[in-house]
Amino acid sequence: MGENTEFTLSRDCEAIQIPSGEKITLKAGTQGVITQSLGGTYTVATPTGLLRLTGENADALGLDMPAPAPKTATAEPAGELDEKAVWEQLKTCYDPEIPVNIVDLGLVYDCNITRIPGSGAKVNVKMTLTAPGCGMGPAICAEAKSKILALPGVADADVDLVWDPAWNQGMISETGRMQLGLM
Repeated sequence: MGENTEFTLSRDCEAIQIPSGEKITLKAGTQGVITQSLGGTYTVATPTGLLRLTGENADALGLDMPAPAPKTATAEPAGELDEKAVWEQLKTCYDPEIPVNIVDLGLVYDCNITRIPGSGAKVNVKMTLTAPGCGMGPAICAEAKSKILALPGVADADVDLVWDPAWNQGMISETGRMQLGLM
């Protein structure tokens, strides 16, 4: 089960309205269709509109709970964080309306790792959105931060939303273009 699967919620679930970003509670018995299931989140179409649910609500959708994401191995033997691991982890975050991860969509502009002696590393990420008015920005940033913090060796993380340079379709990677049928 997954995309384009009809469901009836078995319990109340917190959800985020797309694109406003407003949190609401979907009541048990709500019916809808799963339109996207990527990166451990679900985009669903209901009479309330398009909504995003976290993986913790898979059971309420009638799905098996997603397996925990594997810990990304660090490339350095001392256990220091590898920047490539951060970029790979960010590839597990998806725009709820576009089935392409935020890295291949060209939304992540910068990743900087600062070593903190004795406690790991702090990761600073700068990213943008496809449209400045998108209310999903805080939710996408929070998901990216949460996934970065799950990496071994990360003590702290900040994900900042920036608007310069303005995003455009030319920023989509070749992989993203292929996924969107733009090639």
